[in-house]
Amino acid sequence: MNVPLHDVLPSMFTAGWLALFLTVPLALAVDYLLGEPPATGHPVVWMGKALQWWGDKLAPTSPVAEDFKTFWRSALIWCSLAAIVFVVAGVAQHLVLMLHVFLAAALLALLLKPLLAWRMLRDEVLAVEVALGQSLPAGRAQLARLVSRDVSALTAVQVRESAIESLAENLNDSVVAPLFWFALLGLPGAALYRFANTADAMWGYPGMRGGRYWQWAGKWAARADDVLSWVPARVTALLLAAVVRGVTLRAVSRQARKTPSPNSGWPMAAMALALGVRLSKPGVYTLNSQGRRAGPLDTRRAARTGSQVVLAMVPVVAALQLLMLGVFSWLFA
Repeated sequence: MNVPLHDVLPSMFTAGWLALFLTVPLALAVDYLLGEPPATGHPVVWMGKALQWWGDKLAPTSPVAEDFKTFWRSALIWCSLAAIVFVVAGVAQHLVLMLHVFLAAALLALLLKPLLAWRMLRDEVLAVEVALGQSLPAGRAQLARLVSRDVSALTAVQVRESAIESLAENLNDSVVAPLFWFALLGLPGAALYRFANTADAMWGYPGMRGGRYWQWAGKWAARADDVLSWVPARVTALLLAAVVRGVTLRAVSRQARKTPSPNSGWPMAAMALALGVRLSKPGVYTLNSQGRRAGPLDTRRAARTGSQVVLAMVPVVAALQLLMLGVFSWLFA
């Protein structure tokens, strides 16, 4: 039976779905124009404080072999906090979507914005290059704001490589992945991902950090982040390959396997191939070993390429939202 298109559209494109479609471009516009909100009102900062408080109680101060008790306690706390984040975001989205469609889209964009951060990431990475132009110690100090590794012995080229790597990795963690999960699950999905990524950054260490032993306390957080980042990391690599001609996914995959992480190697490898440069972490891996040494212009090229990926993510999100709309329409028909 053929149903006229004008009879289908009203049921499909409800005010709520239209608001969700408008949210991502509006959130990216807010990010571009205003940057990060104050720390006092930043939800990721609140997540970090909760994780810090519980981490101090869960992680032991000395190594314990096969500490399954700590593992399960940490997993339980992670799930409890994640559930709180998911429910709070879900309630907030539900209340906002009850408003007029354009007001709902604007408010939802303001709620989504703190869960992504492209402008801040781009500015911090470009600031490394500016600092390197002043002196090597200044470049190292600026890089230390971005990475957790020891930067004291890095050369100027290694500082630049690390900055580009950080931009590529966090392009996924801070932009693509939150938007991917927003497309599938709305604001609760983006909030859950940011919580998982923050928990991994604070708990997901294989040994000692901050005077505490995280091998077992952080294992669940690390694996949860791996799971939630698996598809977005590959989407990031695909978009990097799409905006720069000559990069193949086969080459990206081959390079990504050189890193110990199941996910971060994908966007880093794609960025290395896109720029034609070598990126490495001393003693751990070298990506695109045949590439040239990264120069000052490559940092700016990396930032421009990242911006192209961010823009390319807008239609990707819209396509995923249309897919989800079709699924919901079919389920509740």
